[in-house]
Amino acid sequence: MEFAELREAIQKIEVVDSHAHNIVSLDSSFAFINSLSEATGDALSFAPHSLSFKAMAAPLLKNLREIALLYGTDSSVDAVEQYRRLCGLQAISSKCFKAAGISAILIDDGLKLDNKHDIQWHKKFVPFVGRILRIESLAEEILNGEMPDGSTWTLDAFTETFLKSLRSYPFITCSSKEIYFQVANDIFGLKSIAAYRSGLEINPHVTREDAEIGLSEVLQSGRPVRITNKSLIDHIFTHSLDVAQQFDLPLQIHTGFGDKDLDLRLSNPLHLRALLEDERFSSCRIVLLHASYPFSKEASYLSSVYPQVYLDFGLAIPKLSVHGMISSVKELLELAPIKKVMFSTDAYATPETYYLGVKRARDVVFSVLRDSCIDHDLSVTEAIEASKDIFTRNAIHLYKINIGVEHLGLKASESPSCMPGTHIAEHSVSLVCLLWVDASGQHRCRVVPKKRFDNVVKQNGVGLTFACMAMSSAVDGPADETNLTGTGEIRLMPDLSTRRDIPWKNQEEMVLTDMHLKPGEAWEYCPREALRRVSKVLKDEFNLEMNAGFENEFYLLKKLERDGKEDWAPIDLKPYCSSSGFDAISTLFQEIVADLNTLNVAVEQLHAEAGKGQYEMALGHTACTYAADNLIFTRETVRAIANKHGLLATFVPKYDLDDIGSGSHVHLSLWQNGENVFIASDASSQHGMSKIGEEFMAGVLEHLPSILAFTAPLPNSYDRIQPNTWSGAYQCWGKENREAPIRTACPPGIPNGFVSNFEIKSFDGCANPHLGLAAIVAAGIDGLRRHLRLPQPIDANPATLDGKLPRLPTSLSESLEALQKDEVVKELIGEKLFVAITGVRKAEIEYYSKNKEAYKQLIHRY
Repeated sequence: MEFAELREAIQKIEVVDSHAHNIVSLDSSFAFINSLSEATGDALSFAPHSLSFKAMAAPLLKNLREIALLYGTDSSVDAVEQYRRLCGLQAISSKCFKAAGISAILIDDGLKLDNKHDIQWHKKFVPFVGRILRIESLAEEILNGEMPDGSTWTLDAFTETFLKSLRSYPFITCSSKEIYFQVANDIFGLKSIAAYRSGLEINPHVTREDAEIGLSEVLQSGRPVRITNKSLIDHIFTHSLDVAQQFDLPLQIHTGFGDKDLDLRLSNPLHLRALLEDERFSSCRIVLLHASYPFSKEASYLSSVYPQVYLDFGLAIPKLSVHGMISSVKELLELAPIKKVMFSTDAYATPETYYLGVKRARDVVFSVLRDSCIDHDLSVTEAIEASKDIFTRNAIHLYKINIGVEHLGLKASESPSCMPGTHIAEHSVSLVCLLWVDASGQHRCRVVPKKRFDNVVKQNGVGLTFACMAMSSAVDGPADETNLTGTGEIRLMPDLSTRRDIPWKNQEEMVLTDMHLKPGEAWEYCPREALRRVSKVLKDEFNLEMNAGFENEFYLLKKLERDGKEDWAPIDLKPYCSSSGFDAISTLFQEIVADLNTLNVAVEQLHAEAGKGQYEMALGHTACTYAADNLIFTRETVRAIANKHGLLATFVPKYDLDDIGSGSHVHLSLWQNGENVFIASDASSQHGMSKIGEEFMAGVLEHLPSILAFTAPLPNSYDRIQPNTWSGAYQCWGKENREAPIRTACPPGIPNGFVSNFEIKSFDGCANPHLGLAAIVAAGIDGLRRHLRLPQPIDANPATLDGKLPRLPTSLSESLEALQKDEVVKELIGEKLFVAITGVRKAEIEYYSKNKEAYKQLIHRY
């Protein structure tokens, strides 16, 4: 059963294909069959219509059967080809890429193919496409052009032109002909095929004289130029390393077997040792392609002893036998750290090669990791995480691929928020900030030196008192009736998938934490674990996942001095959606969006809100566990950038009792097997939503009074939840009704009458997002279990129907009373955490009832 879980997890992973080639025009059976045969090493030469099954090798027959199964045709060349001609290249490309589950491709377009499509064309089928620049192809293209003055290329002129191109000049001019090199923003790495030309024994100290002689010999051979001279290749290679190091670009190197014009003896990666030990290039990241087969053990060794060496097992996967594939990947992982191993298809010519490459790789990686579990080298959970590293995370980290929610949206459960942020060189980071959010919704942190983090904290966490989950917004000490005191200690364990470089600081990182009694044993009071726990119930019982996307409202305040005392006032008095108001501070928001982009948090929209100095920022939706993490990163970013500009950003629900309140509205949807199943399947639905969508939302509506104790956790929260303020004051729902606390939405792209999600407006910036979402999921589960139905929607202002609709709690005391009666939420959240939360809420009520002006200090806590 556990291995079924591993297989299922691997099948769901959205793949980053870190090395592939262009697709060609759909023009012949010969191209199709040969691309499939090349995928298994059975290159054939035949007239397409004379091909018989007897002539086919077994691997080719297997490939053909799998493509036929994908297309729903007979397992014959003619049947598959007929289907391809009828559908066309775009349709079959879309089908293959979707079935493969590829979210990003890095294309080496240096392979010479007739009628190949450019990189831009591939973006129709894959969310993210980048380029790998082949250095030998660039050098040959330059030498095939003319010098501006018509003279023969000299080594100095060639080297200068070559380096200018690599350093992101948009184009160079050779005579009257413009040769374009799109190096600027679409290049994610360089690549060398030196193994094919002169071998991998690169001389990092090649002399100028030898390089000049090499260039002369190459030019004397005529055009088109093909560079095979070792000294010139060594010259090009070492200069490329300089540029790669300067711009922090990885350099891919073909290693191991290949076409027949390659001398296998010279493609052993051990030949690279002199280069790897040259201190000038020690920080240049080297990727050994194709598992270096048959030198997989040698490649694994190099990766284990040289920090700059990474491995890629593309090409080896489709070419070898099943046994050979498994053996090769096992050899790679014998010594190499899992964080250094990546996958690529090495696909080319046809979309089917992409599909087959991914399909084979999933099967092989499953077999290898399953055996590791059987041998007790890995647990199943660790194997699942390893597979995500191999197929996705490692490549995103290494190549700095910026994939937002919109790019990995094919599978709701695979959010980019789980991916590492932009990489900072290891030696430059000095401090790591460990973040958590407590029961009162306050962001707190512990900071440790990076060396200690790497040596101790990653494995053992840092100590923290039990009282951390018993503190209110007013007192940094344990509240009564929480059953938590200063006695007892937990471990704050970093969730390394959330580790990020802090964009607005130098030499600092941050990471979200889980609360454990001891490493590996979750504490019952941990908010992130609470959300995981209820989400697992939703998944196990109904095969559903909840997606969430937050809208953050906040005020930007400037510091004043009045009568010798500190005071804060809005930065402007501009109205709702004011263009001039936004223009005045657009540079601040440019920084915020840029930093969130670095943190892999997708921003969908922002504008000036109705309050004085108030703004709103809407985030992209993703699986709810990641959405909560993204909200924490967003609050941190907004507050930090505002502070950098001498401003104070506050998410307090009612900063000024005479102005508009701030919420953190959340949009929710239900997903099953990568599809949004909140939407009705046909027009017969009464409300435009599916039956499970209605039942889930009906549960949320019924439990909304007690949910408020999580999503509106302060007395100040209820100063915001008032009639006629678009905050939702009555217990009802409506279709696009912004006065209802629950609103169904039909955004652009959704057919009229259908709804894709629903919004809860009574969620504010003081709520712990994990606890708030956990309460919502718990209520939705109850709705699904009891098959609850919704009442009729309210299409008028609920305030005009006063007396006909129940009022939502008007105070934290009322919502707490509702919560204490809610056995469903208590059971699913966990009794101990439930008691702690109610204790903290009682402390909030008591303190603010006695200190009427104390809410004004909340701007410094939220």
